[in-house]
Amino acid sequence: MNKDQSFSIEIACREDLPDIVDIYNSTIAGRMVTADLEPVTVESRIPWFEAHEENHRPLWVLRQKGTIGGWASLQSFYGRPAYNSTAEISIYVHEDARGTGTGSRLVQHLLDECPRLGITTLLGFVFGHNEPSIALLRKFGFEQWGYYPRVAVLDSIERDLAILGKRVG
Repeated sequence: MNKDQSFSIEIACREDLPDIVDIYNSTIAGRMVTADLEPVTVESRIPWFEAHEENHRPLWVLRQKGTIGGWASLQSFYGRPAYNSTAEISIYVHEDARGTGTGSRLVQHLLDECPRLGITTLLGFVFGHNEPSIALLRKFGFEQWGYYPRVAVLDSIERDLAILGKRVG
């Protein structure tokens, strides 16, 4: 995908779920982006997809020439009412769209949507060795707010978790 091509970012629909799952599953083997160790199924992600609709925490897709180049979501943080204005962000980019600005477009879109959704704080939970994702969030002013050493095990290797945060409102 060429970064000069036009794109649109829109709320994901149920028909997008297979592509969303494919993009997600493509990141599992690299052991940098997700703590899932095995691919997930479309069927297993239906409740997750529906929860985004019901909880006013949208799931968006970036389309370029009719193809989904990536997706982004917001998820409620900690599940208690006092945290309603805080959300966790997730960004996943199709292999062919990495390095084209797709991730930046999705982060900017999330930032632009926060006031409408009543979100004042964004959090990103990123493996400490995932330098591209950390750099992406830092580009938009996220700072490291927490760090959990060796809390995940990926292929017998203990990995750290960085928590990056940004006040947006």
